[in-house]
Amino acid sequence: MSRTPFVLLLAGNVLSGAGNGVAMVVLPWLVLDLTGSASAAGLVATATLLPVLVSSLVVGTVVDMVGRRRVALLADALSGLSVAGIPLLALLGHLDVVSLVLLAIVGAVLDPAGYTARKAMLPGAATRAGLSWERANGVYEAVFGAAYILGPGVGGLLIGLVGPESALWATAVAFGLAVVATSFLHVPGAGRPAVHERPGSLVHGTLEGLVFVWRQPLLRATTGLCCLVIAAYLPFESVILPVHYTDLEQPGQLGLVVTAMSVGGVVGSLATAAVVRRFSRYRVFVASVLLACLALLGLGFLPGLGPMIAFALLTGLFWGPVTPILDLAMQVRTPEPLRGRVIGVITSATYAAGPIGLLLAGPAIDGWGVSTAALIFASAVLAVAALALLQRSLRELDDLHEPDELEGTHVAVPTPHPNH
Repeated sequence: MSRTPFVLLLAGNVLSGAGNGVAMVVLPWLVLDLTGSASAAGLVATATLLPVLVSSLVVGTVVDMVGRRRVALLADALSGLSVAGIPLLALLGHLDVVSLVLLAIVGAVLDPAGYTARKAMLPGAATRAGLSWERANGVYEAVFGAAYILGPGVGGLLIGLVGPESALWATAVAFGLAVVATSFLHVPGAGRPAVHERPGSLVHGTLEGLVFVWRQPLLRATTGLCCLVIAAYLPFESVILPVHYTDLEQPGQLGLVVTAMSVGGVVGSLATAAVVRRFSRYRVFVASVLLACLALLGLGFLPGLGPMIAFALLTGLFWGPVTPILDLAMQVRTPEPLRGRVIGVITSATYAAGPIGLLLAGPAIDGWGVSTAALIFASAVLAVAALALLQRSLRELDDLHEPDELEGTHVAVPTPHPNH
């Protein structure tokens, strides 16, 4: 057993996540500086997501064809170069909304590929480290949350210190370091798959992933839940909060609120394995989703900084166990050679949900004000989550089998029939 591959995977994950975390705060702020329009910020975020949506549908197939490690390296390298182009154009005096959007698209288009590649390597790295998949998922998501503690917090502070353009240099550096970490990563299944395991074509491989997810009731239900929640939540984080703190001229406060949410997410993710052992996985999942959405509703009232930080902390804390549980469901239900395609399909579905809410957020803020829009979107998150949790197939979460951590050995992961 060796934990080095797991540590390297975590390092690449946290560095890439930190880079995206800085960009998540800085890019909307930069658009608002250039245009002064909340609708423009929403449109830019949507324009960035649309090509990502298209690419995310096929990147899982690319990962299964080319190899997980190679794709992760390429994705982070392209993201770093494109983001570095934004402050470079600003220095030359040629930065405008069009060039910013184009560079943001180039940087984001392979983000799902890097995410898919690293996520597909996680079970292999966990097995090499002698960790149960559930525990490894919790640690992995906690580290990703730590990246968003570092990223948005640093992003908000850098905006105040050096301006939004120069703050993006931190993003480029983070992606460069992620490339270095991944270049030393070697785990089972990270290289190019054998010929008989590769998808025949992009179209055929993508269809295989789509059909598999659709025929798995548990994966279909959890993917649908994520899509509904993201459609209502993403505008809150990407448009509403930046506009609110732009109006207050407090970029540092935006960084503190997002950081508090990430701190809560780290704690919640790390606690996943212990909480699941005490209660059933299904009960933990349902309670986590509902309590997180209730805490987000508190954020929707846009109170003072103290309550905002408290509600943000609770939102992250309660949502923390959700993603590790969903990851375990995907890992157990999906055969190893198909994992990239399945992750790609699930990721593309969640990306598809985002633009719907983002297109509505800007006009809602411009028409009704940021306070009313915040309450509408926070209420929508709670409503759609409550409805989605009525799916009976979610009870299959208690039937998942995983590697045996206590004995130090690993049982075979069952490959269910597609119609199971």
